[in-house]
Amino acid sequence: METKLDIFKWKQNESTIILLTVRWYLRYSLSYRDIVEMMSDRGLRIFHTTIMRWVHEFGPEIDKRIHPFLKPTNDSWRTNETYIKVKGQWKYLYRAVDSMGKTIDFMLSENRDMQAAKRFFTKALSSPHTQIPRVITLDKNPAYPPAIQELINDKSLPKETVIRQTKYLNNIVEQDHRFIKKITKPMLGFNRFL
Repeated sequence: METKLDIFKWKQNESTIILLTVRWYLRYSLSYRDIVEMMSDRGLRIFHTTIMRWVHEFGPEIDKRIHPFLKPTNDSWRTNETYIKVKGQWKYLYRAVDSMGKTIDFMLSENRDMQAAKRFFTKALSSPHTQIPRVITLDKNPAYPPAIQELINDKSLPKETVIRQTKYLNNIVEQDHRFIKKITKPMLGFNRFL
């Protein structure tokens, strides 16, 4: 495994500056140019394209390294999806939070079908900070129940898992979509779908 010094080798800026700018971009609703302005107030001259490259390079690494330290979620899941524009086309952002609003997992998909729902639940179940759900609250998306049933048949989920399709109980995740849209708005959309 690479050490902290190895991943920042050959970078012109200090690791603390790189991590600070990446964290600000990923956590707050700031554009790259907003961060450039904030850094210039601190006497640093950084180009917005440099920050963009740092986000692309270090964002996935930060995500990978923080997962083991996330606080465990509870066993009551709320699942929903929303739309996000990627290169001018609408894509589906699947999200799950627990009953307290803590993020369980998310996944961007081109399709809103049973295979995408199953992929999302499989990904969410593999996260180290999640508990096996006792109850999963869904909206009226018809793709969810067959995907969950397949996971129960595959023994990825216990057969005692309760599935609720109640719209008002999903308000936690639906309200949380606003926060995601608030962060993505200054980005002027996404340019690639990986």
